[in-house]
Amino acid sequence: MRVGTAREAAHDWVTRHGRVLPGFTGAYFSGSTVGLDAAAELSPYADVDLVVVLDTPRPPPKPGKFRHAGALLEVTYEPWATLASAHTLLGDYHLAPPLARTDTLIADPEGRLAAVAADVARGFARPEHVLRRCGHAAGRVRNGLAAIPADAPWHQQVTAWLFPTGVTTHVLLVAALRNPTIRLRYPAVRDILVPGSDEGLYEDLLGALGCAHLNRDHVTGHLAVLTETFDATSDVPVRTPFPYAADLRPEARPVAVEGSADLVARGLHREAVFWIVATLARCHTVLAADAPATHRRLEPGFRGVLADLGLRTYTDLRARGERTAAVLLPRVEEAAARLVRERALLPRTGT
Repeated sequence: MRVGTAREAAHDWVTRHGRVLPGFTGAYFSGSTVGLDAAAELSPYADVDLVVVLDTPRPPPKPGKFRHAGALLEVTYEPWATLASAHTLLGDYHLAPPLARTDTLIADPEGRLAAVAADVARGFARPEHVLRRCGHAAGRVRNGLAAIPADAPWHQQVTAWLFPTGVTTHVLLVAALRNPTIRLRYPAVRDILVPGSDEGLYEDLLGALGCAHLNRDHVTGHLAVLTETFDATSDVPVRTPFPYAADLRPEARPVAVEGSADLVARGLHREAVFWIVATLARCHTVLAADAPATHRRLEPGFRGVLADLGLRTYTDLRARGERTAAVLLPRVEEAAARLVRERALLPRTGT
């Protein structure tokens, strides 16, 4: 499927379903497809992210991933109040990028999104705002790693450690004005740092995950654990509400499982580890709640994957997180500030 065809499917969904939602204010594309040529082939492992803006204080739970007109869409609801201030948006590393351009807009009946996007576009690359967004990401790392719950089940502790650890890559992606992608964050930051003088920093980013030493055979084994666990989870009737439950349905398998397999096949096996572990932890959160017998049967495989990363206990997670916050993150921030300075010194093109 071409990118343009998938976007047409998103437009159709917004027209049929988004516009009738209470408080509908507009919709726009976000995520990895932003900036892609409409004639390009959409990766079979990608979905099309779109944000529906609702002028209501409490939007309903997001629908997540689903197929519409042949395209895999992921829909998120965002309250207008979070988008109304361009200055606030310019300091938010997730919200700013898609609103720094007007070609992402799907629907904007009152012109409110276009007005904000114009202001965000004007300030997006200014060093002071880039540094604000880098600081926003760095704060996510520090705060997240300081809040790993001691009394939560193992799969929830792993999730609480994993995601802020992965945000170290976002600090650098933000500094380079790259999309702070979710699943492909490590391949994306590799493109910035390797080859170059910061190649050692890249190895340390992988080291914070515990996968710098892993070879392809190791990760192929982890992928087999993920495949079995995902397929078991996608068969479970989910009764407990989880914000990411749609990511574990059969229609999301190309992204969750096959996308990771593609990275391994391309020699990016270490870069695949982040999403393998993220998906495993989410699967076990669902299984523990709604299929405890399956959770108990598959948990040894999950623990084996984490043991390969040097993580067996809550103490291991806390110690790794503390090292990341105290030692690695300052180096990441220093590298990010250098990237921002170097970009500011580039000669401007055009009139």
